[in-house]
Amino acid sequence: MLGITRSDFAIRRQSFQLLEPWNLLRIVCGAFMFPHALSKFAHGGFNPAIVGFFDKAGFHPPEVWMALAFVAEFGSGVALVLGLCTRFAALAAAGALIVAVYALQVVKGFGWLWNLGGYEYPVFWAVTALAVALHEFQIQSGVKR
Repeated sequence: MLGITRSDFAIRRQSFQLLEPWNLLRIVCGAFMFPHALSKFAHGGFNPAIVGFFDKAGFHPPEVWMALAFVAEFGSGVALVLGLCTRFAALAAAGALIVAVYALQVVKGFGWLWNLGGYEYPVFWAVTALAVALHEFQIQSGVKR
């Protein structure tokens, strides 16, 4: 079954065996969502630079979209690190990162190198999250590697 089941919400010891490469990738993928989520806040409130970015990208009202982005990024990060609803959490992370790529394109135009404001970094993590999701869907469907 590919839908959400009760077992998707169980924290399992085997999810933290770091010699299993997919566990390591899943945990790192989730952990990298936290700085992305937390960048939305500064000095006890929304980061004004990020509010401006969301506004320029056409997400109105920007504060509402920032809150939604925070929930998606932080929530998917927690779920990925803990191994909860992994396939759906990974899809949510990939989706949030693809929206970030779209926003970068709208605001800055094409730019690849992350250190110059491009979207190399979010594309990499979106593809990584998608790989985690596909792997988990294969496991859930009983497909053997």
